[in-house]
Amino acid sequence: MTTLLEITSLKTWFPTRDGIVKAVNAVDLKIEEKEKLGLIGETGSGKSILGMSIIRLFHSSAKINIEGKIVYKGKDLLRLSEEEIRKIRGKEIAMILQNPATSLNPVLKVGDQIAEAIQLHQRLAKRAASEKAVEMLEAVKIPAPDKMANKYPHEFSGGMKERAMIAMALACDPSLIIADEPTKGLDVTIKMQVVKLLREVTKQRSMLFITHDLGVAAEVCDNIAVMYAGELVEYAKTEDIFKNPLHPYTQGFLNSLPERGLKPIRGMSPSLINLPDGCRFHPRCDYATGICKTRHPEMAEIGNGHFVRCLLYDRS
Repeated sequence: MTTLLEITSLKTWFPTRDGIVKAVNAVDLKIEEKEKLGLIGETGSGKSILGMSIIRLFHSSAKINIEGKIVYKGKDLLRLSEEEIRKIRGKEIAMILQNPATSLNPVLKVGDQIAEAIQLHQRLAKRAASEKAVEMLEAVKIPAPDKMANKYPHEFSGGMKERAMIAMALACDPSLIIADEPTKGLDVTIKMQVVKLLREVTKQRSMLFITHDLGVAAEVCDNIAVMYAGELVEYAKTEDIFKNPLHPYTQGFLNSLPERGLKPIRGMSPSLINLPDGCRFHPRCDYATGICKTRHPEMAEIGNGHFVRCLLYDRS
């Protein structure tokens, strides 16, 4: 397979009044062409910040420090000018932001918002862009797309807003879609419809699927990366993650599912400002020993493309 995007030693830190938030800390990750990669973890683990870092989707006034490499089709996105990254953002790499209710502009018609994205990257006339916007709404199975294109976001249901966000992301035919919690807040029936739609529209595309919903990740993803406290702790094929989770955090995360007994992980996720020494999971881990409090484990391959960051598997 051909690597579409490769992240190396990515750090995304930003200052607050309480200290430096180390939201993403030395992450390495690859996404292959047509791969669907799941990024899972608890709220506050750094998943969304990682996704936004790829296309540098931060306000110009934000004091964000991003280091490392993000190589997309041979270009390091972190070395591009703002004008250069703007040509890639939305056109080649599109992001479906979580919570479409706040991501869509409430005072603009949905069709106009999609057409605006099309005009920005494809230089179509306004009428042609509007016609394509209707086509995109039809592609994501919104009924009466010509009529719905002339409605405002508040006139769309939650599921239809999510479909509109997917239509906007697909409008310029990107190679990579970053989907940030696209099923959050949807009821089970609508959620499954959105999952089915995502599978259909990404058959020929790569996708980074950010979620804390393990059931949805199992339906959509080829491989899964598990994130905890700003770093990856496990990476494997989806089937291996569910059948043979190795990291104690991954095991606990899976055991917290209702179908597995609803056993929550004890304690709380650490502050990204004051991270624990040693293994970041050791204060909550049932297997922790003295060395876990002082030695920070590296990601190591256990076999067959299965990587884990845990001293239980340290062979040094």
